[in-house]
Amino acid sequence: MLPKTSDVLDLIESIAPKRLAETWDNPGIQVGSTDQGIKKILVALDPTVEALSYAINAHADLLFTHHPLIFTPLSQVVADGYPGNVITRAIKNGISIIAAHTNLDIAPEGINKVLSDMISLRQVEVLEENPLMEGSGLGRLGYLPEPVGLQKIVEQIMQTFGCKRPHLVHSNSDVLIHRIAVVGGSGGGLIPLAAKKKADLMITGDIGHHHALTAKTLGIALVDAGHFNLERAAFFGFAKLFGQMAARLKWDIEVTTYPDEENPMILYG
Repeated sequence: MLPKTSDVLDLIESIAPKRLAETWDNPGIQVGSTDQGIKKILVALDPTVEALSYAINAHADLLFTHHPLIFTPLSQVVADGYPGNVITRAIKNGISIIAAHTNLDIAPEGINKVLSDMISLRQVEVLEENPLMEGSGLGRLGYLPEPVGLQKIVEQIMQTFGCKRPHLVHSNSDVLIHRIAVVGGSGGGLIPLAAKKKADLMITGDIGHHHALTAKTLGIALVDAGHFNLERAAFFGFAKLFGQMAARLKWDIEVTTYPDEENPMILYG
């Protein structure tokens, strides 16, 4: 079966309903036609012009991203500025763009579930539950198979998520880590809840000065593995699961990932 963009949207809706998304978010179709036949999907974290160029060269029909291309209403679409350059070029080349963002973060089998699987957490529970859907919510909390030293778990995080220089907050480098909270994207606001639920360590991104002070005060170790690193790894992991779901539906479709995506936040030196 050759699916249409509408079929892809329906499958995403069954996994991560739009009603779960934050009010400021804009998941779903960004550019294109719901009636377009889809033979190949390119998955990327961000809907950049570079990702779109790769999709064009790869003969993809659909660019599926985690972050939406359009967050707020546009007053103009200009081809020499973002996001107009992506919009105009996507239309010109017949490529649709869709996104699954905070709805996928919150979904039971979404981004945070993938992250907890990637670090082999057990007895996993939702960190901040969402009442709209059973098993949904932000973050996940669970146990490692056995306690490990802080340095060892940091090395594992670096390897798993491709972090070259993660930021670490803790006053005792000899502490053993067993119970871990993980939040994709920007999870600093959930540090008090993770500490309340007895997490030894929290892994997230976009940690600021005051988040670090909060973690230190509450006695919870904190690793900033990077917004990009965490979400890209998890979204690509989800893409693999999405491809398997498409195969079970007997869709004649290829799901591939954008290999050259770069973190927009670059450490100098």
